[in-house]
This record gives sequence, structure tokens and C-alpha cells, in this order.
Amino acid sequence: MAASDLAALAALFADESRATFLLALLDGRAWTAGELARHAGVAPSTASEHLGKLVAGGVLAEERQGRHRYVRLADPGIAHLVEDLASRSEPAPAGSPGSLRAVSAGRAMARGRTCYDHLAGRLGIAITEAMTVRGLLRQDTGFALTDRGVAWFEELGLPLVRKGRRPVARGCLDWTERRPHLAGIAGAALCRHALATGWCVRIGSERAVKVTAEGEAALYETLGIAQESLR
Repeated sequence: MAASDLAALAALFADESRATFLLALLDGRAWTAGELARHAGVAPSTASEHLGKLVAGGVLAEERQGRHRYVRLADPGIAHLVEDLASRSEPAPAGSPGSLRAVSAGRAMARGRTCYDHLAGRLGIAITEAMTVRGLLRQDTGFALTDRGVAWFEELGLPLVRKGRRPVARGCLDWTERRPHLAGIAGAALCRHALATGWCVRIGSERAVKVTAEGEAALYETLGIAQESLR
């Protein structure tokens, strides 16, 4: 990659409206241009212009269904880059002014959320640390599942099939906790399982998720995670 290519890629992120779009799309779902425009508080024409640049730059992928235009993050690597950039930004100072709704939403996101296709926030960290303590995951020599970890996923009915160059496990630096949570094929499989089985449910229109009573019991039984730490 030439320096000019790197500068061009960085420029795509260096706009507040485009950054707002990218953070919203970290929920792993496809959004319409109109939905993103309303989310960012910009005119539809402005949103379309920004989205065109992100699609042309390979940051977003575009899908059309009839009259509707949907966009999503181009691949997990872009999602990882967005989350990593967010983790390196300075958090808002404690006591910063904000509406009660914004504060509540921020707390919910910090407690548990999806990061593209895996679990993040305190929930993601708790799962990652519990897997490490139980010998299912190693972080001392890189980020990798152990043989016991692979077997644990199989016991859950989640065989880990590697596709392309995406690693089975990788650490993703959590932007609220500033510690790595589990990403990669394993992280995505566990997130799908948690949502499909009702261990977690989405709340609100953001990426926040809440652990259900069934999820608390399951995570305690399978990983020994204290229920209090998930609330």
C-alpha cells in the first residue's frame, strides 16, 4: 500500500457523519441510507454522498432490493478497524453533560453489546476471561483456542469451520473496557448462539444486548461466570 492509499483510507474515517455511520453499522446489520441519515441527523442527500464515498473506498458493501439501498461493513476486517480506532479515542470525561437517555444508553452499551458479529463490553470481557481461566482460550502466546476450547464449542453444537483468511480466534480491543474480547470465527459463533438460544436479547435501537435469566444460568453453568457480574 502506498502512502497515498493509506491517506485516502484514513480520510474516509475523518468525518463525523461517516464515523457515525460506521459505528452504527458495527451492529452487523445492513441499514438503509435513510435510516443512517436519521441516525446521524443529516439530510438524505448528504448521507448518500458520504455513503457513496465509503462504498467506493471499499469500506462499505452495497446491496439493493427493489427501490431500497442497503449498506453494511465490507468485511470483519473493517469492523475490527473501526472498533480498534474507537478504543484508541479518548473517552468522554466523567460527569460530562448529557441527557438521561444518552447516559442510560451508554451504560447499556458498556454492559454488553455486539461488536459487528461478536460480543463486547463487560459481557464480552467476562466471557473471554472465563474461557481463559478454564483453559479454553490462551492469551499468553497470542490469542488462540486450546484443544479443550475447540471441544467446548463442539459440545455446544458449534463446530468452527474456517473460511478464507479470518482467524478462528482473535483479540479485539474493547473500546469501553480497554481489554481484548474474543472475536474471529469463534467469537461470531458464540454471539450467534447467545442470540439464537435467548441467552442474550437486543435492547433498544443500538448495539446493546442484555443477558436474560436463562443466559445468566447458562453462562454460570458453562463458564462459571457470576450472575452479578452480568448485570
